[in-house]
Amino acid sequence: MNDKSVKTIADIAEICCVSKSTVSRALNDSPQISLETKERIRSVAEQHRFQINLPARRLSMQCSRTIGFVVHAHKMDGPTSMTDLFSMEILGAISSGLSKFHYDLLVANVNPQDPDWPSQYVDTGRVDGFILMTASRKLLQVKALLNTGAPFIVWGVPLPNQSYCSVINDNFEGGKKATEYLLAQGRQRIAFLGGPAEEYETQQRYNGYAATLQAHGQKVSPSLVHYGHWTSDSGAEATQMILEAAPDVDAIFANSDLMAIGAIHKLHERGRRVPADTAVVGYDDISLAELNDPPLTTISQNIPLVGKLLAENLIQNIETGMVANVTVPAELVVRRSA
Repeated sequence: MNDKSVKTIADIAEICCVSKSTVSRALNDSPQISLETKERIRSVAEQHRFQINLPARRLSMQCSRTIGFVVHAHKMDGPTSMTDLFSMEILGAISSGLSKFHYDLLVANVNPQDPDWPSQYVDTGRVDGFILMTASRKLLQVKALLNTGAPFIVWGVPLPNQSYCSVINDNFEGGKKATEYLLAQGRQRIAFLGGPAEEYETQQRYNGYAATLQAHGQKVSPSLVHYGHWTSDSGAEATQMILEAAPDVDAIFANSDLMAIGAIHKLHERGRRVPADTAVVGYDDISLAELNDPPLTTISQNIPLVGKLLAENLIQNIETGMVANVTVPAELVVRRSA
């Protein structure tokens, strides 16, 4: 049998004198097949330059081995935008995690107001499950997925009395660590630059901030608390308002690295030295944080680990039905901005 005639699993099975199912299992690294048999079958496949017909294989298995990464069509700026660096870095980490299980990643740009959007992907066999990252309008998307019954995992706190997979950062601890560090540096007027006030992550980071101030005998000053979005522009605008309301501010805890970078730019614009006059701590530890001038002290969400857990726990749920809810610790990364 020449190379051109080896086109199917049946052809390899004939050469190796085994069944087609044995060839299929061997090429998919099944533990049911001995190492010796796997090596023999793979050797024949490589010798004849055989490649599995993935679309046909996926159709026969009634699965796509593709995961949908959900963004939504009606908010192409701000925290759910594909231009958001945090989402982009997690997207890369998720893709790396999925590739180890031979899964592909599809960016699913959906309308959260359409309750049937999951069916457009699941019923057509385009994806086997979803990873939900968007903070804004997440509730609508979660409800649509629960109604559909499609496997999914969420970056964030799961709804009460619902069973689905999630990964979350310890946001309270993150707010606490940032504030404790600034207090330990002798800072007394610490501002809080929050993300959207209605979002759980923002609330928990504020709670950590407020509890730490109170534990050190300080009250939260309303003039030092401002909310916005996760962007650098929002950080700069909030910093401008804080400087006008409380010019004696000597530290800023921003709820994202991009907000922190915007705050630093505004401080420089106003003639403030960072950190000599005003220290700045961010949140996320995106790659840009280390490259900023000055390099940004921040609370790390361990993006590579988060991506890995989102990928692995969703696949585990698809294959076994197991539901995992994981909290990733918040870690302080000290650099020159504080």
